[in-house]
Amino acid sequence: MFRTLKHWAILAAGSAAYGCSPGVAAPQEGLPLIDACYVSEAGSVPVQLEVASTAEQRRKGLMGRTSLAPDAGMLFEFRKPRDAGHGFWMYNTLIPLDIAYLNRDGVIGSIRQMVPCGSASGSGCPSYPAGVPFIKAVEMNAGFFRERGIRRYDRLYLGKNNCPAP
Repeated sequence: MFRTLKHWAILAAGSAAYGCSPGVAAPQEGLPLIDACYVSEAGSVPVQLEVASTAEQRRKGLMGRTSLAPDAGMLFEFRKPRDAGHGFWMYNTLIPLDIAYLNRDGVIGSIRQMVPCGSASGSGCPSYPAGVPFIKAVEMNAGFFRERGIRRYDRLYLGKNNCPAP
């Protein structure tokens, strides 16, 4: 879930609009799915990503999910670059996640580990700032990047045709 300090009130109101009780939202339906791959020294890793490109889709993110397939994740796309202080949080998110912050070309600028937040209010959840400017972010299951040897400066390619054979 995307967050900056100035978005606290907006996000808290947004989660109430999803009918969260107690603090759990239903998974999003109907998001576009794309095939993609991470390319690193270790090779090519194919993944399937749900694309969250509107403010409402990004705000809800992976809230309420109890699991995520091993090769699945969510791509958050922004129209304008975000600065290094912007980040994501885990309010109403039930599964541990890793997040990669990407530049326009899909190059990973940083990877952070995020843990579920049990707070009944968003103000009780920590944020995970990018530490680098970014325009895209991808959330995957916790340990995904480490287990596959994907690191900073590796790249995400969108579209199956842009991916080398694994």
